[in-house]
This record gives sequence, structure tokens and C-alpha cells, in this order.
Amino acid sequence: MSVRVATIDDVRQAVDVMSQHLSPPPLIRSYALEHALGFDESRRVWLKDYGWTPVGSFKLFGALNWTAQNLERIGDRPIAAHSSGNFASGISFAGMRYSKRVIIVMPESAPKVKFERTRSFGAEIRTYNILTDPQTGERDRLTREISEQENALQASPYDDADVISGNGVGGLQIIEELQRHGRTLSHFICQVSGGGLMAGHAVAIADGFPQARIIGVEPTGADDFRQSLAKGERVRIEKPDSICDGLLSYDVGEHNWPILRSLLTESVALPDLATREAMKWLYDQHGMRTEPSGAIATAALLQEKVDLSGDGDVVAVVSGRNVDEERFREWTRNL
Repeated sequence: MSVRVATIDDVRQAVDVMSQHLSPPPLIRSYALEHALGFDESRRVWLKDYGWTPVGSFKLFGALNWTAQNLERIGDRPIAAHSSGNFASGISFAGMRYSKRVIIVMPESAPKVKFERTRSFGAEIRTYNILTDPQTGERDRLTREISEQENALQASPYDDADVISGNGVGGLQIIEELQRHGRTLSHFICQVSGGGLMAGHAVAIADGFPQARIIGVEPTGADDFRQSLAKGERVRIEKPDSICDGLLSYDVGEHNWPILRSLLTESVALPDLATREAMKWLYDQHGMRTEPSGAIATAALLQEKVDLSGDGDVVAVVSGRNVDEERFREWTRNL
């Protein structure tokens, strides 16, 4: 497979697509994090909160750009995709906006809110057993069958240059907002799974603030990128395990790996307990009810897993808020 690596020009081209459908998710100054980290008045900490999008996560950015860039290829065909849930609602929203039929393959154990959001935008859903998928390959088989039987065009949730470029628009928004306030950036902290979120943001951040350190965050049970960095090549994890259901890819995407390898020097891994504590902290301090995957970048800061020495500001990504209320209460109880 030929690999087209997304560039800053691709990201800038995607800005017009986003502006037709979305207002920018907020970049929130966190006085609470500044206090927790012992920052003085010269430095600030910001949270980019993608929970404010119509689908409750960042995935809408990549989905909208992929759909817009592939309209001619799609034509009257349906769109097929597999997703843990957030890309499902993102591509479903994009399908609704562009009047395209969407068929999604999701884990049967995905949060109820992710099923509800996806169906609310008109998508059809097929399910698979995520626990046995490493042995059966059911997810990819179902998606492939849909593509063949329905003559559908398959969209990757992360391993595609158009998806990466769409995600990168959020990075441009961060740069624009910080520059508007006359700020500089020393650290950018972001989740890594398949790598589409981080790759898009890394392209933008490296262009706007070349001096900034770009640092990935993963669960200890799904740290394929950290292992890949150490080995110098993509590493596959056969059974990723974490409450962070949005960070359970088997490996980093081929289109993401060249970007991540060149622009990131570090990825830290955190146990689920640290993520649960960050979920509670974000709710107590900011009123954000985040999903585990959304909170893990903040957890890296609260756990002091990142060397924050430097003079600029720090940005951490809150990638999504799609969590069932009962699970949120369970995970944050007695902490």
C-alpha cells in the first residue's frame, strides 16, 4: 500500500471544510492545573476540549474532511467503517451532512452513548465481539464483507491522510488561539492510539511552534506507540487492554507512523487508576464528564509523568466525553 503522508498544506486545506460545519471547540485555560503543577504567573495550562463537538469527540474533524475529499469516489455508494464508537458517530454525522448512507461496525460492548449518537445521525450498525477479535478477525471481516456486498467505500478511523489532515485543523485552532493571546508553547500533550489525532496535531504544532515538545500518552495495557518508538518500527499489540476504549488499536497506522516517528520523541504510559483519578479531577475542577480516553492526557500532567521545564505554555487534549453515566460513576467512585 502506498502511503501518502499528510502535510501542513493538507491541514490548511481542510480548514474550509471544518468552517462549513463546525465552530472551533474551546481552548480552556485551567487555573486549577496551573496551581496543581506549581506554575508561576508567566506560564499557563490549556485544555483543548473536543467534547463540545456535535458528536462529543475530535473524530468529527477527520471524518468530515475524509468525506469532503472523497465525494467523487463515494458517489452513490455507501460508506463503511469500523470504530470503537467515536469515529462511528463522526462519520455518521459527516454522512448526514453530505447525504450519504453509512454502515458502521462497532464492538457490542461499546458505551451506550456511542451507539445512541451514531444512530441519531442515521447510520446502520453491525456489531462484533472485541474480546475474541484478536483470534477471529471479526471486525475486519465484517467491514470487508460490507464493502464487498454493499459496494461501499471504506473509511479508516485513523490510517488515512485525509483523516489526519482534518484532525490537524484542531492543532491550527490551538496555534491561532495561543498567538492571539500572545502566548508561546513549550509542551503539547496528546493521546495516541492508531495515531490519527496526534499525527494531525503534531503536523500543525510543529509548524506553528517548532520549539514545542510533542508528547504522546497511552494506557500501559495499550502502549503500542511507546514500544514502537523504542524499537524504531511499528509494534503490534495483540490484546490491548484498558478502560480507555478509544485507545485500543492494535498498532499505529502506516500513514501516521512517519509523522509520529519524526515529530515525537516521547510517549508516556499510565495505568487505568491514574486515568480514573483524572476523570474525577476534571469533573470536580471543570465540570467535565470525560470518557477515559479523553482524560488520559490530563492524567499525565497530574501524575507528573512529563518533564515540564521550559518557559512556554502547556496544552493537553481532552479528546472526548462520550461515557455512560453509570460507568463514569463506577470509575470515579471512592477516589
